[in-house]
Amino acid sequence: MKLQSALRLIYPPQCLTCGAAVEDDLSLCGACWRETHFIQGLTCKTCGLPLPGTDRGTDVQCDDCMTIARPWHRGAAAMLYCGKGRDIVLRLKHGDRTDLARPAAHWMIRVAPPLDADTVVVPVPLHWLRRVKRRYNQSALLAKVVAETLGVTYLPDPLLRQRMTDTLDGKSRDSRFAALDGAIIPHPKKGTQLTGRSVLLVDDVMTSGATLAACAEACVTAGARQVDVLVLARVSKDD
Repeated sequence: MKLQSALRLIYPPQCLTCGAAVEDDLSLCGACWRETHFIQGLTCKTCGLPLPGTDRGTDVQCDDCMTIARPWHRGAAAMLYCGKGRDIVLRLKHGDRTDLARPAAHWMIRVAPPLDADTVVVPVPLHWLRRVKRRYNQSALLAKVVAETLGVTYLPDPLLRQRMTDTLDGKSRDSRFAALDGAIIPHPKKGTQLTGRSVLLVDDVMTSGATLAACAEACVTAGARQVDVLVLARVSKDD
């Protein structure tokens, strides 16, 4: 206890994004919290997009989810991909800020869909070349903390990204879905771990949902009973 107190005097807790002094480790200062748009209230039950109106406890969907066949059951997102939320995602994904995975996963858990006792948590896979370059899969970091905290099974690699796709930034919705066609499959050996199980897919960002759709379809191909999705940030139509 004395050592911890001494360390806190030498290294006082800092805001996760700006470095300002805060009371607790792994937290945001007031200013950054206000610039992080956590999703609350009425949301699309399929993709987690915030919707106008009051949450009356009934399932509603956004326009896209009413017109696009989503191969998963429920979806949720912790924050919007804008402001400090975008900054957090980019630091985790490209800035070697792996320390952000734990607090980010806890924000995600707050909005996670209800889980069955046999649920397995699965990250969206990276192609091996991209993983070598980045040195880690940010979705796997998030998924592992989510599983450990909720006390369910974490499966790191039942899905395989067999083809490296170009960056999807700036592409249209149709182009995104076309780029992911056939890119993600059940792992030839480990995919059977999903048979008969309820799956919670975890990723850092949802834009069109093309990547999550490809993963969900691969889970269903592997025999998953149900697939839900959980992401750290959701891109809104206004961004």
